[in-house]
Amino acid sequence: MSTPYAKLPLWADYGLIPLINLAVAFLVAGLVVLLVGESPIEAVQLMLKGAFGSGRGIGYTLYYATNFIFTGLAVAVAFHGGLFNIGGEGQASVAGVGVAIVCLTFDSILPWWITYPLAIVAAAIFGAAWVLIPAWLQAYRGSHIVITTIMFNFIAASLMVYLLVNVFKAPGQMAPESRPFLEGANIPSLEPLLGALGISARRTPLNITFFLALLASFGVWLLIWRTKLGYEIRTMGFSPKAALYAGIGEKRTIIITLLISAALAGLMSLNPIMGAQDRIQLNFVGGAGFVGIAVALMGRSHPIGIIFAAVLFGMLYQGGAEIAFEMPNITREMIVVIMGLVIFFAGALEHMFRPFVQTVFASLRPRSVGLDAKPAGEA
Repeated sequence: MSTPYAKLPLWADYGLIPLINLAVAFLVAGLVVLLVGESPIEAVQLMLKGAFGSGRGIGYTLYYATNFIFTGLAVAVAFHGGLFNIGGEGQASVAGVGVAIVCLTFDSILPWWITYPLAIVAAAIFGAAWVLIPAWLQAYRGSHIVITTIMFNFIAASLMVYLLVNVFKAPGQMAPESRPFLEGANIPSLEPLLGALGISARRTPLNITFFLALLASFGVWLLIWRTKLGYEIRTMGFSPKAALYAGIGEKRTIIITLLISAALAGLMSLNPIMGAQDRIQLNFVGGAGFVGIAVALMGRSHPIGIIFAAVLFGMLYQGGAEIAFEMPNITREMIVVIMGLVIFFAGALEHMFRPFVQTVFASLRPRSVGLDAKPAGEA
């Protein structure tokens, strides 16, 4: 008789299976590196060295991770509601417009500690506003949120080109970017904090937005698992019919869920605009909206998992640059292939090893998966 389908313990569901998927992804990536004539072991060493081997590497790794935490949380909140918000790229881009408006308006008259909260509010509002039409179409017309948010990514890209060329570009300037922000919009770097920990991280873009990302992670945990709205979101995602039977408003929940999701994506814009570039530039999002999908999948839509997955992808970004520099046969495109393999195994093939793991747990530790062990002597 076959072993029955069983629920895994949380530590195995949220920890063991993602680790197995990640290990297989890196094994396959190692074969790719081997095929181009380089050593996989040396490549791993270079990646770890580039990402964590110096204060500068740590700073850049956490800087990239900050972007991915926000976009991963955005995707995760929508996931819990049974929705797939794939428009984080466009939502973050438009949110950057709100951040730039605040900075350019108040950077000469307000200190950064007042400008920054205003920019946070603007980023959340502008990001949420960009998903309002797709959310309404999903709730009231049944238009698929994946299609509408993808289309709005393209609209946002065109809108950004127009605004940066015709509105934000300073007179006499050729590049499609705003003027540099003044001191009132320059948020503090975390270089002094890392220095206090004995880590020299000069000229890294890591800034206080990293702490905002951690705070947002805690806020999402509270929202999803400790509030009435979070219960309604999870119920809607688990069973729309049960949610309807329980009196949960489907249209209201869809719109609120997507607004929160897009607001989180919008907060990502603070990190590059105020923390690194001190201006708004074209393509400042840099694909973080799409990476957030992989981060949410790998982190199992849980804030703690998302933080670890974001650091992993930050390591791939920063460590991958070190590999491409030291190993001429491995280009930046091959680093994208490695990231694609991680996404493939952590996302598309997320459940490939689940039946095997469940069988092992059900056989070795029946009670850990909710099964009663047979009494001794029973056939």
